[in-house]
Amino acid sequence: MDTASLLEAVEHETGPSPEWSVLWLHGLGADGHDFAPIVPELVRKDWPALRFVFPHAPIRPVTINNGVPMRAWYDIRDMNLAQRADETGVDQSVAQVEALIEREAGRGIQPSRLLLAGFSQGGAIALAAGLRRTTPLAGLIALSTYLPMPERLAREVTAQAPSQPLFMAHGQFDPVVPYAGGDASAKALRGMGFEVDWHAYPMAHQVCAEQIHDLGGWMSRVFARTN
Repeated sequence: MDTASLLEAVEHETGPSPEWSVLWLHGLGADGHDFAPIVPELVRKDWPALRFVFPHAPIRPVTINNGVPMRAWYDIRDMNLAQRADETGVDQSVAQVEALIEREAGRGIQPSRLLLAGFSQGGAIALAAGLRRTTPLAGLIALSTYLPMPERLAREVTAQAPSQPLFMAHGQFDPVVPYAGGDASAKALRGMGFEVDWHAYPMAHQVCAEQIHDLGGWMSRVFARTN
């Protein structure tokens, strides 16, 4: 692994000698600082020590935003979900995520104790990476997002990938990633054999307190399952 090519990231450890890592990918135009404030709201006292890693996406021109450069995991050329993801950008970002997962292994946290999370664009990358894993992660978290390149990923999903538990959550009034798109993605993933814990909330393209509570409960079950 070329450490010089690793994405820069914001890190937060909830205790000494973390036993688990949570790799969390932000949405379009945000950066790694965007979800760092969620840590004290999410973390529970009985959890093992965690290392949260919030990487910054590369800066690239985004077509739907008049080509203005911003932090993005891939270019968006079309608002239609089926054609929204730039496949080259998705592949590049998945490789960068894999490098971060490899670094965590080098720091003593194996994939079986790593959760890969993402919001919106970041969630699409989390799903794309998770479907290709031959060594399963502890779980996947996909918030207000969709399955990119669905036909291609349906062909590329590994035999090991569906063993990864998956938490998905979506706003019923989401104007950015329509609720129907998230729901259809969850159904497609179930069709691939994933155990999908699906949650819907009366919100837009955002995160709410009830969702954080539900995610915390799901994470508690993942930790208990492994220990």
